[in-house]
Amino acid sequence: EYNQFDDCEQLVTVDLVGGIYKTVSSLHMDSWRTEMIAEINRINQVLPNTPGNEKTDVVRQWMEVVIDKMDHCKSEHYRYVKEGVTLLELALWKSKIDEKEEYTAEGETTKKAKVDAESARKERRITCGADIVIKNVFPFLQLD
Repeated sequence: EYNQFDDCEQLVTVDLVGGIYKTVSSLHMDSWRTEMIAEINRINQVLPNTPGNEKTDVVRQWMEVVIDKMDHCKSEHYRYVKEGVTLLELALWKSKIDEKEEYTAEGETTKKAKVDAESARKERRITCGADIVIKNVFPFLQLD
């Protein structure tokens, strides 16, 4: 049984240290940031009115809620990042396809033997540069 804070009548605030505020500020949606900050601050509204023998349970439950909400926000953030990266890759691929079609439409001939459309699309996906662009953009989309 946990009882670290029981009978600590003077425990009325919790100050979090570390990177949680930086992580919260990196969340994708304003509503997530607002919700997380409110939940983090909630403990300091509850503790002053909590009897000493219940403080450990209140702090433990609060920590579980904060961790659960943060995990949910992180998973949603990564889902949006994955979606955005996929759209970026598709846009780069489409741009490469359009670029090749422009050259063909201008009457330029290619030395390459004629290949079926599926092979050409796959080749353009590989040569569109998405792997390089995404590798350099992705770090800016990560949570701190």
